[in-house]
Amino acid sequence: MDKETILVIDFGGQYNQLIARRVREANVYCEVLAYTRTIDEIRACRPKGIIFTGGPATVCDSDAPMCDKAIFELGVPVLGICYGAQLMSHMLGGSVKRADSREYGKMTLRLGQSRLFENMESETQCWMSHTYYVDSVPSGFSVTAETDTCPVAAFENPAQKLYAVQFHPEVNHTPRGFDMLRNFLYGICGCKGDWQMADYAANYIAQAKEKYAGKKVLCALSGGVDSSVAAVLLSRAVGKNLTCIFVDHGLLRKNEGDEVEEVFTKQFDINLIRVNCEERFLSKLANVREPEQKRRIIGEEFIRVFEDEANKIGEVDYLVQGTIYPDVVESGSGKSAKIKSHHNVGALPDVIKFKEIVEPLRMLFKDEVRALGTALGIPDNLVWRQPFPGPGLAVRVIGCITKDKLDILREADAIFREELSVAKLDRNINQYFAVITDMRSVGVMGDERTYDYTIALRAVTTTDFMTADWARIPYDVLERVSNRIVNEVPHINRIVYDITSKPPATIEWE
Repeated sequence: MDKETILVIDFGGQYNQLIARRVREANVYCEVLAYTRTIDEIRACRPKGIIFTGGPATVCDSDAPMCDKAIFELGVPVLGICYGAQLMSHMLGGSVKRADSREYGKMTLRLGQSRLFENMESETQCWMSHTYYVDSVPSGFSVTAETDTCPVAAFENPAQKLYAVQFHPEVNHTPRGFDMLRNFLYGICGCKGDWQMADYAANYIAQAKEKYAGKKVLCALSGGVDSSVAAVLLSRAVGKNLTCIFVDHGLLRKNEGDEVEEVFTKQFDINLIRVNCEERFLSKLANVREPEQKRRIIGEEFIRVFEDEANKIGEVDYLVQGTIYPDVVESGSGKSAKIKSHHNVGALPDVIKFKEIVEPLRMLFKDEVRALGTALGIPDNLVWRQPFPGPGLAVRVIGCITKDKLDILREADAIFREELSVAKLDRNINQYFAVITDMRSVGVMGDERTYDYTIALRAVTTTDFMTADWARIPYDVLERVSNRIVNEVPHINRIVYDITSKPPATIEWE
C-alpha cells in the first residue's frame, strides 16, 4: 500500500466510524477492520498507526472480542479508546474492574505530561461512557490523565508506542479530542496528512473500472445528494453501462421530480429512466401508520420497481445505492443498537434479483459526500441540496399517508426552505424541513372556527448527522415562515418548532 494508512480496529461500538471520520478529517487515510482480522492481514496493510475503538462488551467476559496480542509487538503506535483502552490494559497485565456507578457524560479531565496532550491546557472537558474502568495499569505504563471519578482516564507506554484513553476524543463533547487525535496521527505516528477526497474518488473509480468492466449497472437515483454523488462516481467508472432509475413514488418534495430529470439529462451524460409510480406506492401505504412498516413497504417496493425496469433493460448484475454511514449505524449492524430501518439498508427484501448491491458511499459521512461531490465537479446547487430520506415524505407525514396530506406538506416545506434561503441561513443549517403531524386543533380564521392540521418545523446543526442540535433560527424568520404557511397553505392553522437535540430525538420524526 503506497499511501500512509491508519487502521481502525472495530470492536463493535455504535460510533466507531466517527473515529475513522475524524482521521480522514485530519487528511490521513484510514481503513476500518474487524477485530477478527489476523495479524498477517494487519501487517500487510503496513499501517502507520492503529486505533482500537470502543465497544459494548466487557473485557473480563470469556467471550469478549479480543485482537491478536501480537499487534502490540508490531512496533506501530497503538491508541486504545474506551473499550480499546480497557482491552490494552487487560491483555498486557493491567486490571479492569466494574465501577460502583456508570460514568456517562461530560467530565472535567486533568491532563498530565504526554505527547498525546501536547499544547493543551491542564484541564479540559471530555465525554465518558463506561461501566468498567482500568483499576491498575500494566507494568511499564504510567497514568497521564484523570477525572474525579476515573483515576485512570489515560495511560501510556511511550517506549512501546502504546497509548490509551478511557474517554471518547472522537465526539464533539470532547472539545480538545480532535487535537488529541491529531497529536497521535502527526506527533506520534509521523503521518504527513497527504490524503484528500479527490484521492478517494480516483481510487474508487480505478477499482470500479476493473471490477465492473463490461457489466451493466443500475443506480437507484433519488435526486438527493447521496444518490447523485454515487451516480456520478459510478458513471466515471462504467460510462454508458450505467443506467440510473429515478423512482417518482409521489413522496418527493415540490417540483423535485422535474428538477432531477432536468439535471441528469441536461447537465450529465447519464442514461436516466424516470418511473412515475405514485399510485403504486400510495396504494401499498394506505392506512399504514407504523413508521417501520412504512419503511419496509417502501424499501421492498423500491427493489420491485428496479427489478421490473431491469427486466426491460436485460441482464443487470449490480444495483448502486447512495447509502452513507449514518444510515448503516441507525439501521443496526453487528453489536450496535438498531435505531430505525433505512429503505436502502435494513429494510431490503430477502430475495433480490441482483448479483450485488454496490454502495460506494457506505463509509462516508454527509460532509464527506459533499466534498466528494465537489471533487467530482458536481454543481454546488446539487452538492448542497438538502438531505432527503430514502422513504421521502412518508416519514414526514405522521400517521396514515394520503395524497392530500402530502400536497399540504409539499407546500409548507417549500415555503420553509425558501425563507431560510432568502435569510441566507441555508448553508449554516445542515438540515431543515417541515413535518405534517397527525394532530388537528381548533383555530380561528376570518372570525370563523377552524379545525385543521399542525405543521412542525425541524432544523438542526450538525457535523456528522450522528448527533445534532436544534438550530437557533431568528424569531423574525420563524414568524415569516409561520405567517406564510398559515395564509398560503390550506388546512393548516398551527405551526410549532422542534427544539429537541439528537439524541434523544432523531433528526427525522419517523
